[in-house]
Amino acid sequence: MPFDSLSIETLANIYIGLLGLAVLLYAVLDGYDLGVGVLFPPRNEGFKDDMIASIGPYWDANETWLVLAVGLLLIAFPMAHSQILQALYLPATFMLLGLILRGVSFDFRAKVPQGKKKKWDTCFKYGSLLTTLSQGYMLGIWVTGLRTDFLAQGFALLAALGVTAAYAFIGACWLILKTEGDLQQKAFYWAKRCLMILAGGIIAVSFLNLTLHESVRTLWLESPAGFLLMAIPVACFGLLALCGVVLNKLPEAQGKGEWLPFAIALLVFVLCFFAFGVSYYPYVVPGKLTIMDAVSDANSLRFLLVGAVIVVPCILAYTAMVYRIFSGKSEKLSYY
Repeated sequence: MPFDSLSIETLANIYIGLLGLAVLLYAVLDGYDLGVGVLFPPRNEGFKDDMIASIGPYWDANETWLVLAVGLLLIAFPMAHSQILQALYLPATFMLLGLILRGVSFDFRAKVPQGKKKKWDTCFKYGSLLTTLSQGYMLGIWVTGLRTDFLAQGFALLAALGVTAAYAFIGACWLILKTEGDLQQKAFYWAKRCLMILAGGIIAVSFLNLTLHESVRTLWLESPAGFLLMAIPVACFGLLALCGVVLNKLPEAQGKGEWLPFAIALLVFVLCFFAFGVSYYPYVVPGKLTIMDAVSDANSLRFLLVGAVIVVPCILAYTAMVYRIFSGKSEKLSYY
């Protein structure tokens, strides 16, 4: 096999890198379409149809990255997979229920009589909200090292609100990019409001994160790398401030630069993810389980890496192709 010379340490780092890539791409790609669902207005059928049209070609493929992330965790770090799902069984169940409700509602709203369409629109919105809150809660509990005490629960609830605001923000930025007219103007309003909530969430999480693990606090406050890490939240605030200026200027720009808010949101996501990754490496369960403690058998990982080298580029290529084909403004929704 071509990977026989790879050591177990190298394999563990390759798989944690692939896992991180899958989680990041899921957070960005499925994040914006979950955000669009969270922003679904209670009335205005025209807005709802245009919002669905803006994510219609992409949303199913976006969830592929979640499946890949869970699969990689199970294959490469089975002990961590067991501990994480044991601790997060209920929120994971709620997340899956939300995803199922979204999928069912997405199809049924197009097939039911007009009088029942509103019911499925409501299900789509609250399925999206249930999913985002569950994912944020799960992230918060994971960061605490799967703790269940009162403070950990409070941090997890804050993370649930923060992730929901982040998804709504990137969803609004996506709508600015893909829509026109009144809906685009409404998306500017949503993006401005979510930007403020997101900025507050970054401040709160950045400070609370330093209180959870001594190793993280030492890394940020005492090590040479701390200067680089401290620069990340500063850069995020600078980008969000820039985004605020852009959101105020774009309505008068006659369609120019509409990609900027989404690009800025994407960069903020990447920076926050990088900060988390550096802070908790080499732990796969913070403060409890390192990647070397949880890694699977080396021979199995070498064999499965052959499949990963084929599958991951194929998914990336397919994703890039879909976004290229459906680039530009979304078309009006129609069913045949």
